[in-house]
Order: sequence, then structure tokens, then C-alpha cells
Amino acid sequence: MKIGALSAAWSAQPLEEVLDFFAECGLETVEIGAGNYPGTAHCNPAELNASKRKRDAFVKAIKSRGLVLSALSVHGNPLHPNKKTAKASHEAWRDAVKLAEKIGVTEINNFSGLPGGCATDKVPNWVVAPWPDDHLAALEYQWDVAIKYWKAENKFIDKKGINVCFEMHPNFLVYNPESLIKLRKACGNRICCNFDPSHLWWQGIEPAAAIRWIQSHGKVIRHFHAKDVLVYDWNAKVNGVLDTKHYGDELNRSWIFRAVGYGHGAEVWNDIISTLRMTGYDGALSIEHEDSLMTANEGFMKAIALLKDCYIKAKPSAMTWA
Repeated sequence: MKIGALSAAWSAQPLEEVLDFFAECGLETVEIGAGNYPGTAHCNPAELNASKRKRDAFVKAIKSRGLVLSALSVHGNPLHPNKKTAKASHEAWRDAVKLAEKIGVTEINNFSGLPGGCATDKVPNWVVAPWPDDHLAALEYQWDVAIKYWKAENKFIDKKGINVCFEMHPNFLVYNPESLIKLRKACGNRICCNFDPSHLWWQGIEPAAAIRWIQSHGKVIRHFHAKDVLVYDWNAKVNGVLDTKHYGDELNRSWIFRAVGYGHGAEVWNDIISTLRMTGYDGALSIEHEDSLMTANEGFMKAIALLKDCYIKAKPSAMTWA
């Protein structure tokens, strides 16, 4: 395995400075935002696709520092009921695919997207209960929209040897292992997973168990986000974990994102990393900083320190005892 990071938290700094910082910290991989929610501060696919000179300089900036580009990230919502929003998200995704093909990247992280509840809706609609019955009708409509779109995209990226790695995230159609595998079975094996345990913990999902179940359906996990979360029982026991308060209202939220180690300790991370290897994943552990209680640099350094003790770098040796 290799420890890396998503560069989005340092979008205010030039890419070269961020890459220098990552290399100095001993990282081996970098994940770079390429449009939609992660932005284009460090990678603008439309510009890079149009210029071989700029594209070569982009690749050289990464390789010359001994880093590997683990994935492009273009998390968006191409299923949005607002056609303008959906079109922009789709175009950013397609631009990222074209760039990935040109520079030899095989993993692109994304969200599944979320449609409205019917053809005339203006905003996305996340269904979380089966009753009243109109919610199930909305869910059926949403799956029809998603399958039609991602089946076509699966065919498109299959020709290019690229995987779309969905991050399971509430407020999107794919938010847990079951919905991920449902879409994969319906659309094709290029539908894969960028496994982020933080979004699962606060739903009550145990990441190591989820990894085992997902990987039982093939080599589905193709990328991994190292991000933590802490559920605050004093709030969750009163109001549950479906919390819409602003992320900055840390004291009153049921849960908040934390730097690695500030939600779960080394023993838990040891189990997650061991389960990843046990089920066939030996790729990047890409740190994503979203801890509002500390700066990006401090949270990042704390995450590196814990992961360096937990991750498994070398291939296993022969079992001399068996």
C-alpha cells in the first residue's frame, strides 16, 4: 500500500508547492481534483486536453517528485434535475475521462449523482424511508434515471480502460454498499468504489465488514479515502445521526468529520487496512482533510503519523509456520 492525499484542501496554493509539501512529508501518491465539487485549481482537464505541452508539464510535476497520480476526482451530480447543472457535471466528468486516458490514469472518483423524485422536480430528492408509498415511487424513478445514465457511461469508459469509483455518500443514490453493488450489477463492472469509511461510520456501518462484503462481489474497491468521523453520543442519542446543522456547528452536531485517529484509534485503522489487503486491495490510502477543528496541515500531519504506523507497505512473505 501507499500513503497519499487529495490536494483539494490546499487549493489556494499552486500545485507545485503542494506536491513539494507532499513529497517532503514522505507521501507516495497524490489524488487531484479535476472539476465539479473538488474544483480545478490543480487540474483543469479542458485546458490540459487542449495542450500537450501543458499536459506533459502536469505529468512531469508529479513524477519528478517521485509521486504517483492515484486518481482524478470529479465528484458531481450528472443526474441533477436541473438540466444546466447536470450538463455541467457531465461535461466535467467526460473531460476528466479524456484526460485520464491521455495520461494513463485508470481511476476517476465521483458520486453516483441523485435525480429529483419525478420528471418535474427541480431539486434532488434523497429517499430514506419506504413510506408513504410515493417515496418508493420516487426511488423507482431515480433508479431508472441512474441506470440509464451509468450504463451508457460504463460502456464509454470500458472502451478506455477506466473505472469510475463511487464514493458512498448520503444525499446521493449510492450511499451504502447495497446501493453501490445494485448499480454495478445493473450497469457494468467499470462501476467501482472509492471507499471512504467516514461516510459509513456515521450511518452505523462498520467499515471492515463493508469492505469484506463489497469485495465479495469482485475487485470493486479501486481507491480509498483515509478520513475519520466521530459520532457524539450526547447529541446522537437525542436527535439521531440525520443531522442537517452546519458542519461548523461542531458542539451541537451529532457527528463531525475528523482527521485520521481523532474518531477511531490505531486498532480500528489496523483492522481496516488489514481487511483491505485480505480482500485484494493494496492501492493508495489517500488522506482527505475535512476536520473543522484543526488546520489542513495539522490534521494532515496527524493522519500521516497514524497511517505510517498502521499501513502495510511490503508484500507478505512466505508462511514458514504453515
